[in-house]
Amino acid sequence: MIHERLLTDEQLKRARILQQQLGSHLGDALLSLDLLPEEQIMRFFNPVPPVPVKIADTGLDESFLVDLSLKAAYLEAGTFSVQSIAETLCLPFSVVTELIERIRTDHLATVRSMNGYGDTTQILELTQRGRERAEAARAISQYVGAAPVPLQDYTRALVRQTVREIDLDRAWIHAGLQHLVIGQQLLDQLGPAFASGRSIFLYGPPGTGKTSIAEALGRKLPGEVYIPQAITVSGQIIRLFDSAIHKELQHTSQQETGQLDLNRHIRHDPRWKKCHRPVVMVGGELTPDMLEFRYDESSRFYEAPIHMKAGNGMFILDDFGRQRIAPRQLLNRWIIPLERGTDFPSLHTGMKLTIPFDQITVFCTNLNPLDLVDDAFLRRIRHKIHIRHQTEEEFKEIMRRICEAQGIACEAQTVEYLLENYYRKTNRPMAANHPRDLMEHIVDRARFLKQPVALAPEAIDSAAANYFVKL
Repeated sequence: MIHERLLTDEQLKRARILQQQLGSHLGDALLSLDLLPEEQIMRFFNPVPPVPVKIADTGLDESFLVDLSLKAAYLEAGTFSVQSIAETLCLPFSVVTELIERIRTDHLATVRSMNGYGDTTQILELTQRGRERAEAARAISQYVGAAPVPLQDYTRALVRQTVREIDLDRAWIHAGLQHLVIGQQLLDQLGPAFASGRSIFLYGPPGTGKTSIAEALGRKLPGEVYIPQAITVSGQIIRLFDSAIHKELQHTSQQETGQLDLNRHIRHDPRWKKCHRPVVMVGGELTPDMLEFRYDESSRFYEAPIHMKAGNGMFILDDFGRQRIAPRQLLNRWIIPLERGTDFPSLHTGMKLTIPFDQITVFCTNLNPLDLVDDAFLRRIRHKIHIRHQTEEEFKEIMRRICEAQGIACEAQTVEYLLENYYRKTNRPMAANHPRDLMEHIVDRARFLKQPVALAPEAIDSAAANYFVKL
């Protein structure tokens, strides 16, 4: 808003103060102060990428799009149509028609046949000159797919879709964790931490539910975001959309990503996909190169780093301290992004980019935090929450739910037998995962013996003998 000169620094400061006083959105504060009209505020906080009507609207150079079209045609044995190019490049017919007109004018393709009247029915074929240019373009980059969006458009979308302005309250935290047994004190800590949209450190003994809590709340983040399939900067292409991470909204996919004909009403730029807020979780497999742009020498384009794919969502670093990258090396890589909210990754050419670091970053560990990081890093993590072992009442409730899910009786005296013999006498802490794991052993035993599954003392003894380690 400041960049577009709709607000001054002083006006934004006033709005931020009122926002904190009201405990509301920045948009509500701007509206209360009558600094911007409602429709303009909605444009910023509900950004929908506008549909490009002509080449100039895409923000891309005409020759770049011509090369991308020729490469797509080249992969189809040199024969193509407006429809095929529109589907491959994810561009509306009006843009593709303009592109093909340019291709024909430059004698890069000729009309091979027509299925009717109009440019959209033409079947075209690359000329020798067109094939040579396509091969030259492939020598620079073999990327063929959705036309990328300029980096500045992507960074603007990251800011407008920021995870720090979503509405999270008590109802949200309870709904997100209703399937877990969590005490009110912990809920009161988790709510403000996730509502802040910043970094969180969850630490405590193994099996207490740290990862389950982070993942469950990540999946419940409200709202949707627009994610470009690819980005371009200085002629380099970076693939961002990852179907394993980004979950496209199903109710819009058929309406908005099918055949791009002129009779349909496209609701947003097809180069972007409307998705749920992303949740990325990595554990011991994390390596240093996963946090940088990965350049493929054979295809000659980039893959976005794993944390960049979590933009406007949540990044969960599970089992922190057990990665193939030293904790301090990882923290040194992220200390500036966590503090300033901006990342500065580099391309293989040495060019540095400036990208908003907009994500809820959750560190989960069962190691002592002081053995992993120093005070300087802990200071930059907004919330540090200790997840403790479960109480007896919580343990009993978890066991009751596990039994209910299995459709078996959960007798109070049998649960007491378990607690007395395998927890109180042995002074063993009660972890949230124990009821589930013990029940799996009981089910395995019953299946092997071809008996009904039952929570009985002999079944508990057998499960405990196989589950708990005695040294």
